[in-house]
Amino acid sequence: MSENHIDSTNSAKNREAKKKSWRVIDIVTAAVLGVAVGLIFVVWNIVGGAWFTAADALTPGLGGLVVGPWLLGGIIGGLVIRKPGAALFVEVIAATVSAVIGNQWGISTLYSGLAQGAGAELIFLLFAYRRFTAPVAMLAGAAAGAGAFILELFTSGNLARTWQFNSVYLTCLLISGAVLAGLLGWALVRALAGTGALDRFAAGRERRGEI
Repeated sequence: MSENHIDSTNSAKNREAKKKSWRVIDIVTAAVLGVAVGLIFVVWNIVGGAWFTAADALTPGLGGLVVGPWLLGGIIGGLVIRKPGAALFVEVIAATVSAVIGNQWGISTLYSGLAQGAGAELIFLLFAYRRFTAPVAMLAGAAAGAGAFILELFTSGNLARTWQFNSVYLTCLLISGAVLAGLLGWALVRALAGTGALDRFAAGRERRGEI
């Protein structure tokens, strides 16, 4: 193997490592996004919480259809920052804001943030943090919903409930996650990029057609 080829390979590896390393602006922006999404959670805790109860009363498990907005942090974080850990970080920050301001679930909100963020993170990882299309965002949203489902099997006692309930609930979570978190999150990031607010990120340059 020639020295030129070795140098070229090492250079490519260094560029790839640099792309995945966090900058100060990434950390600051992720934190700001987490707080902003957390405030959305605070509003949805009231509106979505009421809808969840009403839908679940209509058909047990149907409340999962309104869970999507609580999964937005992981999607938006992953799409904007595009670095390992971004989806998990933003979702957990958002969950923390929701818990600190106050909601009906208390500290367990942080566990939800971890599970949901990890679900979204897994999808971005599977695509090696290189693909950030609407379908990938929808998969990440659905995976975040799956993360919520797995957690609630144990923390909410759903494991002891009927398979009919769990089937309906999981299906609704996957749909809501894909649409109200994945597709909506992708659209929100596109709209934000269009304002120029993300010009220092790949999402902003991509929107302008520079990459």
